[in-house]
Amino acid sequence: MKSLVALQVLALSLAAAAMVAESAAASPPDRRCTCRNRDGAKYELGQVACIRVGGISYMARCEMDLNVTTWKKVRDGCPTAQVTTTSVPIH
Repeated sequence: MKSLVALQVLALSLAAAAMVAESAAASPPDRRCTCRNRDGAKYELGQVACIRVGGISYMARCEMDLNVTTWKKVRDGCPTAQVTTTSVPIH
């Protein structure tokens, strides 16, 4: 009977420890954590930027990987603005 109670106490202790570890892992990252682009600009976690490396451009999001900030590729290419001109006849 004593061993059954001891096993129950051990199981509850392990469950409580797992819940504490899970809540610590799920806590939001420190807001001071930022990513830097090659030009030195800072980006907060979750922000997206156009990254240019070796002549290749792509969109990337600033994310945490373990305890390090990193750029995660979102898609190829970067958006560009296009200016179109139309001729309007003057009367």
